[in-house]
Amino acid sequence: MATVPSVSYSITVRLEVPAGGKAVSQLTAAVEQAGGIVTALDLTPAGHDRLRIDVTCATRDTEHAQEIVDALEGLDGVSIHKVSDRTFLMHLGGKIEMQSKVPLRNRDELSMAYTPGVARVSLAIARNPEDVRRLTVKRNSVAVITDGSAVLGLGNIGPEAALPVMEGKAALFKRFAGIDAWPICLDTQDTDEIVRTVQIIAPAFGGINLEDISAPRCFEVERRLRDLLDIPVFHDDQHGTAIVVLSALTNALRVVGKDLADVRIAMAGAGAAGNAVLKLLMHAGAKHMVVCDYHGAVHTGRDDLDDSLRWIADNTNPEGYDGDLRGAVRGADVFIGVSAPGILSGDDIATMNDDAVVFALANPDPEVDPAAAREHAAVVATGRSDYPNQINNVLAFPGVFRGLLDAQGRTVTLDMLHAAAQALAGVVTDQELGPNYIVPSVFHPDVAHAVAAAVQKAAESAK
Repeated sequence: MATVPSVSYSITVRLEVPAGGKAVSQLTAAVEQAGGIVTALDLTPAGHDRLRIDVTCATRDTEHAQEIVDALEGLDGVSIHKVSDRTFLMHLGGKIEMQSKVPLRNRDELSMAYTPGVARVSLAIARNPEDVRRLTVKRNSVAVITDGSAVLGLGNIGPEAALPVMEGKAALFKRFAGIDAWPICLDTQDTDEIVRTVQIIAPAFGGINLEDISAPRCFEVERRLRDLLDIPVFHDDQHGTAIVVLSALTNALRVVGKDLADVRIAMAGAGAAGNAVLKLLMHAGAKHMVVCDYHGAVHTGRDDLDDSLRWIADNTNPEGYDGDLRGAVRGADVFIGVSAPGILSGDDIATMNDDAVVFALANPDPEVDPAAAREHAAVVATGRSDYPNQINNVLAFPGVFRGLLDAQGRTVTLDMLHAAAQALAGVVTDQELGPNYIVPSVFHPDVAHAVAAAVQKAAESAK
């Protein structure tokens, strides 16, 4: 639930009121007294003595929206006609469409775009398969693949319910990097079926973006596809998160004057995102890390370790700490949470070292209340848009794929992810950098270009 009114829960209430008097001021007062925020009022006549008004307001959640509607309906002379949820309205009919890049106005144009002219292009590709990147959409296309098993923070809700999210991902690819992305929601959660399905549709795409596939299956799916395909495979929940976390941490440590190699880092979360963040931070030079899951610290003495946790145990926590998360946070310089809401308090953050950095990224409810964390930490970041320093994957994946496609890359390496993180961190200038600005806005014009250029250079160097 949102703690403050949010546009994602905004509604438009169409109603009629008596013309004249204080009708409009009464409407705005009723919304504000109910805790909402009026963002627009549109008036049209509804006869000589009535006004039709569309009241648009931000609310905290669906229950709060109903409270506001009830408050408006309770005013004298107010007649409610219709209530629209603006988020649902945006999704009516879907958010994306296919559009032709070439005109088809007459027989000549049709004969070149399709039969018989297209046959010559097909034969050229048959003779030289590498021409498929030059002569088709493959050069600029990405498949956004999910099985619906770990959608946002909603869990295993299935492929149909995952489709609005994948559409949104495709829209972001186009908006921020000019990439044509296609949502593909698979009606299977069998690892072999997922791998085989992606393998046999891969010829149409220049890259594969895996999305919202639950751990630990996502690790095997990605590994096997990277072995099978000659195009880059990128699991955004893992590597997109890791890029933005490393970028943000790089700048946060600039704020507090500490070095990555020296700081003590406590992490909560050993799933897909946690694994990727850990590996990229270590690749970038982090040395002192303890990772905790819901059983406590991951260490070599535990008897419940799968392959992923075994790797973590073998490569972190050299002192063999075997306590809980609160103990791991005590004396740490950095806390990174990619886990569950409300697992720490402000008092826990108070036990960290001076000038602590807290990344509480569970969404929508962070691991620790950001306001409580700010009382003790120098820098706080969350996954939410209503607090400063939002760790948002859209800062990374459009530019990453733009760079990979432009380089005609065939794989994804830690060096490429590290280059992306460095480029993203560099978008924030020394003059802009501060405790409340360690990552740029997703709408910053330099973000996608900077990340793409860095990834393209790294990809071309890897050939």
